[in-house]
Amino acid sequence: MKYFILSMLCCGFLLQGQAQSLYIPRDIKKAYEKGTRSADGKPGKNYWQNTGRYNISITVLPPSRNVQGTEQITYFNNSPDTLKQLNMKLILNIHRPGATRYSGTTPDYLTQGIQVDSIFVNGAKKEWDNAKAMGTNQFVALDHPLMPHDSVKLNITWHYELSLKSGREGMIDPTTFYIGYFYPRISVYDDYNGWDRLEFNDRQEFYNDFNDYTLKVTVPKNFIVWATGTLQNPNQVLQPEYAKRLQKSMKSDSVMHIVTADDLAKKNITAQNDLNTWVWTANHISDLAVGVSDHYDWDAGSVVVDDATHRRASMQAAFGDSSADFHLAVKWGLHALDYLSHSFPAVPYPFPKMTAFQGFADMEFPMMVNDTHETDMADAELLQDHEMAHTYFPFYMGINETRYGFMDEGWATTFELYLGETEVGKAASEEVYRNFRVKRWIFDPSTSEDLPIITPTSELTRGYGNNAYVKPSLSYIALKDMLGDDGFNKALHVYMSNWNGKHPIPWDYFNSMSVGSGKNLNWFFNNWFFTNNYIDLGLQSANKDKTGYTLTIQNIGGFAIPFDVKVTYADGTTESLHQTPAVWKYNQKQISVHVQTTKTVQSIFLDNGIFMDADISNNKWVSK
Repeated sequence: MKYFILSMLCCGFLLQGQAQSLYIPRDIKKAYEKGTRSADGKPGKNYWQNTGRYNISITVLPPSRNVQGTEQITYFNNSPDTLKQLNMKLILNIHRPGATRYSGTTPDYLTQGIQVDSIFVNGAKKEWDNAKAMGTNQFVALDHPLMPHDSVKLNITWHYELSLKSGREGMIDPTTFYIGYFYPRISVYDDYNGWDRLEFNDRQEFYNDFNDYTLKVTVPKNFIVWATGTLQNPNQVLQPEYAKRLQKSMKSDSVMHIVTADDLAKKNITAQNDLNTWVWTANHISDLAVGVSDHYDWDAGSVVVDDATHRRASMQAAFGDSSADFHLAVKWGLHALDYLSHSFPAVPYPFPKMTAFQGFADMEFPMMVNDTHETDMADAELLQDHEMAHTYFPFYMGINETRYGFMDEGWATTFELYLGETEVGKAASEEVYRNFRVKRWIFDPSTSEDLPIITPTSELTRGYGNNAYVKPSLSYIALKDMLGDDGFNKALHVYMSNWNGKHPIPWDYFNSMSVGSGKNLNWFFNNWFFTNNYIDLGLQSANKDKTGYTLTIQNIGGFAIPFDVKVTYADGTTESLHQTPAVWKYNQKQISVHVQTTKTVQSIFLDNGIFMDADISNNKWVSK
């Protein structure tokens, strides 16, 4: 059996490795000093987070695009700080003319945003000027400061008009709406940054508290409502036959047709009151979304997601009857929920259901995804996989996506790859990953594309996509290769257990993974997250010696990646020697690899696999 011997060069680099520390920004350092974060990766002994209780009622009367809403918020200040004001998030103000957006838009996107009709704080009416409340942040001064461990009650009435140009939310067709980010909410106040003041720009995503919600949606008869949470009154809003089908689907492994096109034609799906109010509840969750239609099919099934408790999760789909891909959405979703719960990340799906709603956004929401209709079935399944995988990041883990987008998009991209292997095979899934993900970055030498991953997402423009999706995903895959599946999963579970239902930041991930793996991984995280590296290996030489060949390999791009040394011998036989990222631990610029053999080597090729090389012309050596 042939083997390789790794020798490290440049002794100066021996000072790296276990003793290497990571850069920590000043605001994050303060969190460690205050004891809200801990070097062992866990929340510190003084960790806290604020929360709220939201009771929301909205009325939607298609084809009118006007949404009327009322809410009562009870906001709990669990911080040690006295709050003299509250920062209200008005995300739909992104539709206002003049709003700061990532890119230009068209007139059909524009509306007047959220129009607050009244706001009361602890029963006292507050002045509000919609003309001045232009941005997605609006501070409300408190007449009496909110003391630590006290609460405040807000009563708000508002209305807004759904955008004609549906994206993450808006009008899908004249009687189909996707309603997201629709309610005024209190911004996150956290232990390292205080109030989240970052404006939503329609590209970078969201950062929300974990709250308890009761949602009431009033719609005309024959309109079905799908929403985040558990439907509390199916027997009051659905005709008995359809309520029975829905209940049966909760225990069925098969795909059930709750409402078909033929059923819809009868116009007798719901209770035949002029208006019906659908009631939903969801606790300790970061947001709500709602879908409404009078002509969407409804499929459902369920799967056991927690073997210990035999808990099942419902998978549902709402879609136009002509969309062939969505007729498969429940089948695909049941497979995805099973895989995510049992294989990777192997954490039981944490919510009672998931709904795939046909829209235009390709966007995740708690317990719902708003996905585009696709004619290619493989693409459609991959898209749904990605958005469903977001359940874990940012919803199971309360990621600050606006600031650290790679903490959720990178994981969803990684789960998508491995889930895809079970659907189309390893080779096909990796090919899609390379073509759709890696190529967009590795062959674009722009300075913006090689900014360090740790760069706050809110500060990125062109480099956002690759920094949020591709590069962090590759880092997770590289770490998995280095630690092995069992070691990686063990460390990941430590991280997820530490921060489930809380607000982790990158350093919590770094520290949790080091503790969970039993290895100081700072050298690896520094290499992947804090440098301008890219991927480019070069095989400089292959010199024959008494026991084989010594290869000199340069890491031109700098990232610590796994790769295979593929050897072709003069007799036509071949051999592949796998190198994990650990080979770069002490010298991230150049290493030697010894191939022990008595045979004559004809050629050697460095194959990076999914870690596409920016220049493969220097990856091969041929004997002369």
